[in-house]
Amino acid sequence: MFDMARRTTTPPPEDFEERIIDIDVSAEMRTSFLEYAYSVIYQRALPDARDGLKPVQRRILYSMSEMGLRPDRGHVKSSRVVGDVMGKLHPHGDAAIYDALVRMAQPFSMRLPVIDGHGNFGSPDDAPAAMRYTEARLATAATMLVQSIDEETVDFKPNYDGQETEPTVLPSALPNLLVNGATGIAVGMATNMAPHNLVEVISAARHLIKQPGATLEALMRFVPGPDLPTGGTIIGLDGVRDAYQTGRGTFKMRAKCAIDQVTPRRKGIVVTELPFNVGPERVVTKIKELVTSKRLQGISDLKDLTDRHKGLRLVIEIKNGFNPEAVLEELYRLTPMEETFGINNVALVDGQPRTLGLKELLEVYVGHRIDVVRRRSSYRRRKREERLHLVDGLVIALLNIDEVIQVIRSSDDSAQARSRLMQVFGLSEIQAAYILDTPLRRLTKFDKLELEREKQTLQDEIAELTAILSSEDRLRQVVSAELAEVSKQFGTPRRTVLLESSGVATATAVPLEVPDDPCRVLMSSTGLLARTGDAGPLAGEGDRSNHDVLVSVVNSTVRGEIGVVTSLGRMIRVAVIDLPALPPSANPPSLSGGHPVSEYVTLTPGETVVGLGSLDPDGPGLALGTASGVVKRVTPDYPGNRDDFEVIGLKDDDRVVGAVELTSEDHDLVFITTNAQLLRFPARSVRPQGRPAGGMAGVRLDAGHTVLFFGAVDPGVPAHVVTIAGSATALPGTQTGGGKVSDYAEYPAKGRATGGVRAQRFLKGEDTLLLAWAGPAPARGTSATGKPVPLPDELGRRDGSGVRLTNTVVAVGGALGAHPDPEPQASGSGDDSPADDSSELF
Repeated sequence: MFDMARRTTTPPPEDFEERIIDIDVSAEMRTSFLEYAYSVIYQRALPDARDGLKPVQRRILYSMSEMGLRPDRGHVKSSRVVGDVMGKLHPHGDAAIYDALVRMAQPFSMRLPVIDGHGNFGSPDDAPAAMRYTEARLATAATMLVQSIDEETVDFKPNYDGQETEPTVLPSALPNLLVNGATGIAVGMATNMAPHNLVEVISAARHLIKQPGATLEALMRFVPGPDLPTGGTIIGLDGVRDAYQTGRGTFKMRAKCAIDQVTPRRKGIVVTELPFNVGPERVVTKIKELVTSKRLQGISDLKDLTDRHKGLRLVIEIKNGFNPEAVLEELYRLTPMEETFGINNVALVDGQPRTLGLKELLEVYVGHRIDVVRRRSSYRRRKREERLHLVDGLVIALLNIDEVIQVIRSSDDSAQARSRLMQVFGLSEIQAAYILDTPLRRLTKFDKLELEREKQTLQDEIAELTAILSSEDRLRQVVSAELAEVSKQFGTPRRTVLLESSGVATATAVPLEVPDDPCRVLMSSTGLLARTGDAGPLAGEGDRSNHDVLVSVVNSTVRGEIGVVTSLGRMIRVAVIDLPALPPSANPPSLSGGHPVSEYVTLTPGETVVGLGSLDPDGPGLALGTASGVVKRVTPDYPGNRDDFEVIGLKDDDRVVGAVELTSEDHDLVFITTNAQLLRFPARSVRPQGRPAGGMAGVRLDAGHTVLFFGAVDPGVPAHVVTIAGSATALPGTQTGGGKVSDYAEYPAKGRATGGVRAQRFLKGEDTLLLAWAGPAPARGTSATGKPVPLPDELGRRDGSGVRLTNTVVAVGGALGAHPDPEPQASGSGDDSPADDSSELF
C-alpha cells in the first residue's frame, strides 16, 4: 500500500527565488474570455462584408489560386489543398478547413458554388467522403473573387508565423455575401444570411452606383427577396422587408409540390423542391414517424425517387377518401416541408461586427469595388508609365544605334557603359540598364515599328486610366460595366417563388377526408369508369360522355361500394372512392378522364363486364338476363366479407348478357333475341331469388337463336328500341347492317316465358340481329373507338325493316338518368300474371 505520509519532494536549490503573483480570478477570466471572443469573431465565425468570406474560406480560395488550380486545369486531391492551407495560412484542424471547402462546392448550399468538386461532396442528408477521396479546383466564379489580386488591389498581412503573407480581403468582382449568404456562430453573436439571385443583386448594385441616394423601396424592386439554391417557395414577405430594412427578420420556406395522379387509382403529392438546408431523408423520416404515431392520416405510401438525372422527387401517395390539398397542409404544418429562416445580417465592416440592411450591404460592397478598381487603375497606370519609360529609351537607342554600339564597345565595363549612355543620350539609369540587357536581335528596323506602336498604345492606355482616376463618375461607370459583364456571364433565372401570403385560410376550409356525399357511378361503352361529383340527373346530353355513351349508371355514395357484374355471373366489389371524380358542373360529363374497368377487376379469358349494380341491402336488387333466356332478380343479401361472389347459378355454355339495377318494380324487363323478337314484361312478375339460384324462364327462344340484349325500361318515360340487322355468316366488324329506331310504346307487353313480338323485318341478306338496345330516348350510337355514329330517324312501325348505316355501331346508350323516377303505379298493362313455379330454373 502506498503511504501518502512518506511522500517527499526535492527541495529547490538555494539560489531559486520563488515568485508567486496573486491575481483576481474574475479579472483573468474576463480578459481571457474577451481574447477568445475577439479571436472567434474576427478570425473564424463572421464574414467580411466586402467579399462575403470568412477567414478560412478566403484562405482556401487564395491558396488554390496560388497553387494554380484554375478551372482549365485538372482537379487535385482535396487533402492537398487542405494541407497547403493548414500549413501556410490557417493553423487549425484539417476537419474545419475541409468542411469549409466542401460547403463552397455544394450546389445545394451555395447559390453560386465557387469550388468545382469532383467526387462525393455529400447531400443535404449525407456527409461528404473523406478528403483523400475527393478532388477539387476553383470554379469559374471563383476566378472573379481573386481577379486582379496581384495588382495591389487589396492589402496583405503576414500569416500566423510571419513567413508568408495573405490578403486581408479578396477583390471580389461579384457580390458574394448577398449571392451565397453566410452562416456562423461567434461569441455573443451569430450571422445567418440568405442567398440571393446574382442578376437581381447586381442590378440593385448598379442602380445604387448610378443613384447613391436610392431608397430601400427602389432597391427592393430589383431584389424582391432571397433566391435559395434549392428553390422552393417563400411565404410572406413582411419578414423579408424587415430584414432588408433592419438586418433582422424571418420568413417561411415551403417545398414545391404538385398534386398528380401518381397511380391509375390514386392521387399523390409530388415534391420536387425542398426548403433550404432540408434533405429528403429528413422529410421521409418525419413523415414515417407521424404516420406510425397516427398523428398524420391519409398517406398510403411514400417513395423517394430522387436521382442525379431528374433531381429531387418525393412521391407521397394519398389514400382514397382523403383530400390531397388538406393532407398537403398537414405536411406543411407537421414536417420540415415548411421551415422558418431567420435572417441576421451580421458582418464585419472596417473590422467591427455590424448588423446591416440591404442598402448597407450593397453600399459596403460597391465601396469596396470602387476602391479595388481605383487601386487597380493606379497600379496599371504606374506599370504602363514604367514600360513607356523603357520604350522611350529603346526608341532613342534604335535612332542612334551606331553611336550606342560605339559607346558600349569603347567602355571598359558595363557600369562605365551605363554611365556613358546616360551622359551621351540623356537616358535614365533604368533606361540605360534596360538597353544594355536588350539582345542585339531586338534592335532591328521591324522592332522599331513595333516599339512605335507599343508606345502609342501605352500612351492611350495611360490617358484612359488617368481619366478613370481623375473622375469619380468615370470610375463608377467602370465598376458598373464590370458588374454587368459578371451578371451576363454567371447570371441564372430565379429558382425560388415569392408569395405575399400562404393562403392558409382557404386551405384549412378543405376537410381532410372526402365527405360521403351521394354520387353516381358511370360506365361507358368503351369500358371507362368514373363517378360524378353529385347525384343529380344527367341532363340533356348527359348520356354522351364527350364522345362515348353511358351504358350503365348506379347511384351510390362517395365512400360506398358498387358491384361490377360479369358475363360469368360474378359480382366484384369496387370502392367508389377509387374511381376518378368528374367535376360537378360537367355537362355533358366527360369520361375521357375515366379509368378502364380492367384496372379495378380481374377478368378471366373470355369474361366481360355486362353492367353495374348497387350493393345496397335495402334496394330492389339486381336483374340479370342470360343468353339462353333466363331472367333472375337477385335478393340483395350480398356477403360483406367477400370481394368476389356469384349472383346466379349458370348452366353450362350459358352466360349473362345484361345486368341492370332496378329502381322500381314497375319497370319493364326487356329481352331482344337474335331473330329480332322483343319481349317486355313487368319486373314484379319475377320473384327475387337468393344468389345461388339459377333464375327462371324469361323468354322463349327459337332453335339456334340466343338473347342479344337484356335490360330494364321505365314505361312511364319516352323510350326507344334500336335494332341493327345483318348476316350471321359475315366476319365481325365487316358489315354496318341495317338499323332501325322505333318507339318503345309500339311493343305490347307479354307474359314472362313467352316469345314476344317481332322488332325488325329482315331484308335480303339479313338473317340475324347484330345489335339491339332498349332504353330512354333519345338513343345514341357509338363506334368501337367511342366516336358518335348517327342513327336513323324514328320509324313508326315496330316490325319495319332497317336503313343501311354508313358506319358500324358497336354500342347504343340513351338519356340515362335524364328523368326522375315516376311515382309508383299499379300494374295493369300486358300479361303480368304471377310466374309459374314450374318455369323457374334451379
